[in-house]
Amino acid sequence: MEQEKKTLIAIVGPTASGKTSLSIRLAKKYNGEIVSADSMQIYKGMTIATAKPTEQEMCGVPHHLIDFLPTDKTFSVSQYAELANCAIEDIFSRGKQPILCGGTGLYVRSLIENIQFPPDKPNGNIRAVLRERYESEGGQALIDELSKFDPETAAKLHPSNGKRIIRAIEIYLTTGKTMSEHIKESKNVPSPYKIIAIGINYADRQKLYDRINLRVDIMLEQGLLEEAARFYSGENSETSTAAIGYKELKPYLDGKTDLETAVERLKLETRHYAKRQLTWFKRDDYIHWIYADICGDVYEEAVKIIEENR
Repeated sequence: MEQEKKTLIAIVGPTASGKTSLSIRLAKKYNGEIVSADSMQIYKGMTIATAKPTEQEMCGVPHHLIDFLPTDKTFSVSQYAELANCAIEDIFSRGKQPILCGGTGLYVRSLIENIQFPPDKPNGNIRAVLRERYESEGGQALIDELSKFDPETAAKLHPSNGKRIIRAIEIYLTTGKTMSEHIKESKNVPSPYKIIAIGINYADRQKLYDRINLRVDIMLEQGLLEEAARFYSGENSETSTAAIGYKELKPYLDGKTDLETAVERLKLETRHYAKRQLTWFKRDDYIHWIYADICGDVYEEAVKIIEENR
């Protein structure tokens, strides 16, 4: 007889949609703890830009995988999956309910679909040579090379995405298997969890964009400019510098543009990011969507979904 799977609740959706507050309310109801699925909240010091919940906002609910990594360290999705699965099992072992919460689609999918990743130990020599070739020959030359042994992966990559191009070639050279072969094999192991995934969206997209614009204004009042200046005064990794919230303000910090222009750029890039998040999550038909601007109460609707699917 197949063992009954334990239920993992997931709260997903675009930035500024209300995921954090909903997950905390659900954690209080279901004796839960929250496992973050945010690729930037992992970094220490990146507090305002990543909208980390404050101690007051957490309401005593334990949060895992936030604020633990120095900004000069890189971090991969396979590292995240390993740590997140450990956190989830630890929460279950203490008789509590894990609640996954975040908007980094690849992090969420790695857990929900139980993706098995290829070895994540980079070969420094191979990577250095490939990076040097990428800089001198360009991305298209490496994509052309990749297409000779992994045309499926090569067809999906853009010449500007050097990190993924290099990784795809490196995986083949170090494992003897292509990236596409690893991806096919990664989905052969079913998830150990019963997933109840809830997504928050807005029927009127402008209402989400208004929330994003307001959040940026609040972040600036909270000291985002000062936080960005501190960030750029230290050592940072390729991963952490990709965060939205700092690079848009850097031209102002460098005296190359005025504050109003930089802030408008930040709002625009955040809205674009939200659109990309929605595009990603809309592919997943297991997500139960709640439209916050037309349902009576997001929390009550979420509880209803959970109770009907447990």
